[in-house]
Amino acid sequence: MPPSEPRTPIASLNLEEQRVLAEALFTSIGDGAIATDEFGKITRINPTALKLLGYTEREMIGAWFPKKIVSIHENGDPVSLIDRPITRAFLTGKTIVEKTYYRKKNGQTIPVSITVSPIMLSGKPVGAIEVFRDITIEYEIDRMKSDFISLASHQLRTPLSAIKTYSHMLLDGYMGDITAPQKKSLRTIVSAANRMNELISTLLNITRIESGNVTVTLKNVDVEKLAEEVNKEHSLAASDKDITLSLHCSGKKTTVHTDALLFKEVLGNLVSNAIKYTPEGGKVALGIKNRRYDVLFSVTDSGMGIPKYSQEQIFTKFFRAHNVVKQETSGTGLGLYLVKGLVDALGGKIWFESSETKGTIFYVTLSKTGAVSAPAGDEEV
Repeated sequence: MPPSEPRTPIASLNLEEQRVLAEALFTSIGDGAIATDEFGKITRINPTALKLLGYTEREMIGAWFPKKIVSIHENGDPVSLIDRPITRAFLTGKTIVEKTYYRKKNGQTIPVSITVSPIMLSGKPVGAIEVFRDITIEYEIDRMKSDFISLASHQLRTPLSAIKTYSHMLLDGYMGDITAPQKKSLRTIVSAANRMNELISTLLNITRIESGNVTVTLKNVDVEKLAEEVNKEHSLAASDKDITLSLHCSGKKTTVHTDALLFKEVLGNLVSNAIKYTPEGGKVALGIKNRRYDVLFSVTDSGMGIPKYSQEQIFTKFFRAHNVVKQETSGTGLGLYLVKGLVDALGGKIWFESSETKGTIFYVTLSKTGAVSAPAGDEEV
C-alpha cells in the first residue's frame, strides 16, 4: 500500500483555498452556527441552523440578527436587546454561554443552549459567531425526572407518617411498657424516619427550585426569633455530640422582608450540616449582624473543613468532599445545593471561608427590603 501524501499545512494555502476550507468547516458543524458582522448583520449561516429555525439562506443573509432571530423567556416575554448573549459578547469581548428560547419561522418555540464568541481584531469586535443546539429532549427528560421525584416523594410520606406516629406511641407507653433495649431500637427507627423525612423534603424543594415553582411569600421576619427557633430545634442533635451550640446577635430587634419558612430552612440546613461535620466536643455558632442595607448571617463550626481543591464544587448537586466521605458515610450531597437554590430564590447571597481541619464559616446576606440586591455597604447599625 503506497504511503499517503503529507498534508499541506493550512498556512501554506492561498487565500481562496483558506476561504473554501473555512466555509467547509463552518458548514459541517453539527450544531446551528451563525456568523455576523460588526453591525450584527448575518453574514453566514450553516444548514443545521436553517433547519432548526425553519428559514432559507436567502431570508437570513444580510438580516439583522436580533430582529430575525427572536429570543424569548420561558414565559413568552421577549429578551431585551441588551440582555441578548450576542450583545453582551460584543460589549465585553468575552464568550457568553446561556440557555434561552428561540422562536422559529412558524411561531413554534424551542429551548436552545447558546455559545457566542466575539471576533476580535486589534482589541475591537468585528463580528461574532454563535453556535446553538436544540435542547428540547434534555428539558423533557429533566421535567420527567422532576415529576417522578415529586410523585415518589409524596407517596413516600404517607407510610413514613405511620411509622413515625406508631413509633412515638410505643416510646411514650401508649401501648404498654417496653424494655430499655426496645426503647433503644425504637429511637433508632424514629431517627431513621426523621432522616428520611428530611431527604424527602430536600428532594421536593429541589424539584420546585429546578422547575421554577418556588413560591416566595414575603413578610417582615424577626430574624433573631427565627434564629432562636433554629438553634432550639437542633439543640438535641448538638448535645448528643457534646457540641456547644450558640447564638450571637446585636441584641437589637432586626427584621428582614423575606419568606420565613424558606429562610428558616436555609439556616436549619447550615446549622445541621455544621453539627454533622463537627467532631464531638466541638463548637457551632449562629451569628447575626445588622448592617445598613442588609443582614449578614454566619454559621461557624470547628469541624473538619473543606479541602481547597473541593471548594469550587461545594454547591453542586450530589457533591461531597473526600475528607467528609471518609469520616461520614451518610449524606446525599444535596443539602448545600438546596441552600444555594433557596438563597438565590430569596434574592440573597451565600459564600464561605474554610480551612481543612480548622473549620468552616458560611455567610448569607439578605436585603432588609427583600430586594434581589442591595447597595454595597457593610456598616453595622
